[in-house]
Amino acid sequence: MLMRSTSTLLAALLAASLFSGCNKEKAPATAPTATAPSAEPSADTVVATFGDGQKITFGELNDRIKEPLANLEKQKFQLRKQGLDGFVVEKLVQAEAKKRNMTEEQLVKAEVDDKIPQPPEAEIKKLYDEAKERLPPGTTFEQVKPQIVDFLSGSKKQERAREFFAELKKNNNVTITLPEPPKAPVERKQVEATGPAKGPEGAPITIVEFSDFQCPFCSRAIGTVDEVLKAYPNQVRLVFRQFPLDFHKQAPKASEAALCAHDQGKFWEYHDALFANQKALEVPALKGYAKELGLDTGKFDKCLDSGEKAATVNADLEAGKKVGVTGTPAFFINGILLSGAQPIEEFKSVIDEELKGKK
Repeated sequence: MLMRSTSTLLAALLAASLFSGCNKEKAPATAPTATAPSAEPSADTVVATFGDGQKITFGELNDRIKEPLANLEKQKFQLRKQGLDGFVVEKLVQAEAKKRNMTEEQLVKAEVDDKIPQPPEAEIKKLYDEAKERLPPGTTFEQVKPQIVDFLSGSKKQERAREFFAELKKNNNVTITLPEPPKAPVERKQVEATGPAKGPEGAPITIVEFSDFQCPFCSRAIGTVDEVLKAYPNQVRLVFRQFPLDFHKQAPKASEAALCAHDQGKFWEYHDALFANQKALEVPALKGYAKELGLDTGKFDKCLDSGEKAATVNADLEAGKKVGVTGTPAFFINGILLSGAQPIEEFKSVIDEELKGKK
């Protein structure tokens, strides 16, 4: 079987951006063989018996777990929809490359890479200087320059790729006719919006995010959340709450450090520094980021070493568990759960529906 080209894989990955997050569940090493779904039992089928003739039916079971079942159907639809979008883009890239008598690699380079200017040398050097204390001894600027350029231009390339794919879909009159599942009643949780925040107070939409600084999917969601705030500058307020997962051993202390930075009015700057350095979250590194951001290091170090923010982190963790958070990132949009690093369209779908209901 022929392997797909790297540019086609890039197109599919950028377009699909399948929602996912950090949790304890691990994907199987190999995909199971697909089988035809078996017919479900009728509602009156007995699925358990106990005691003196007591029984539980399939219908009673479904009624008891109707909320997670409805969420599962929604997730299956989202997975298919986003997978379909990636599949469509893959085909469009192939056709466009053939039309222009180019390889797919040449097409993506011309329409994406070549349209993003390289970051200024001063900006590249500045990032190197800020990070060189954490780099292996002897690492030179020239050695890491390509990685720094990729880091600085990565989000712009993704944005340009989305624009290019949207142009291809528009020019080819793409219509998606994937049937949607029946809409389940909206489940709304009571989530306290307490913690570092940005966006106008009194905004009609409040997004409470439960996040883990060591979770790569939480890092992936940052760009989408920023896009949401830009798209709804007067309608959305974002509140950040800590949810360090127990298998991310450095996440609890990183959460405490972020709250210590919050005491000095630098939570979001420190938040960005942590997500940009997810593989360096040891206590010395946490203190180094505070120094780089110009915080009062005496106050910061005392706050971090004393563990005074641990109670707040634990309170956030328990609050998240209470409303059903099992992985990160988890977003509650006016109490409506959106789980995982999902594309901006999923946020807009919920937000627009909420704004419509407030008119």
